[in-house]
Amino acid sequence: MDKQSDQKSRLERQLEFIREIDKEKEIIRQTYLADGSRKEGDAEHAWHMAIMTAILAEYSNEKIDVLHTILMLLIHDLVEIDAGDTYAYDPAAKKTQKKREMTAADRIFRLLPDDQAKLFRGIWDEFEAWETPEAKFAHTMDNLQPMILNDASDGRSWVEHEVSLAPILARNERTHEGSEELWKYQKEEIIGKHLKKGHIRPE
Repeated sequence: MDKQSDQKSRLERQLEFIREIDKEKEIIRQTYLADGSRKEGDAEHAWHMAIMTAILAEYSNEKIDVLHTILMLLIHDLVEIDAGDTYAYDPAAKKTQKKREMTAADRIFRLLPDDQAKLFRGIWDEFEAWETPEAKFAHTMDNLQPMILNDASDGRSWVEHEVSLAPILARNERTHEGSEELWKYQKEEIIGKHLKKGHIRPE
């Protein structure tokens, strides 16, 4: 194979991946937009967290590589193209989430040329492992973003799903590992407020 054909093959694999991830725009989450007009999509969620990271990185417990964290957040939900969105407070779906998403990661990232497939899959695995400062802060963003929208939409999805305090605290049990300051804000200024308003059930 000559160099030109090899480059074309690489480009075609990259374009195939780019076309494939367009499907993320079709995945609808349970969180409403800030104005409550509709539910947000996965791609909107990823974009929002990327911008949030650029703005809020100063609150990370440890210094992070901001661009690396942004890339992590932009790709971490691509697996939902195959696996679907798993609602944070759906215990039955949570039981199969890991297996569904691992299978999806195997297929989707493999569409890329081998070097990029290895890079992207490695970053996805890093997020899942929750060990590096970047992964910890990315998880903080992943938990903070829907909470901000729930707050802005007057707790709409919490009310609709009759969410209680215990699963919210369970979902956020490691949020502080990325940012103690942001977790304190979530707990005191958002969760506390919506408990008082009755949007989050206390039991």
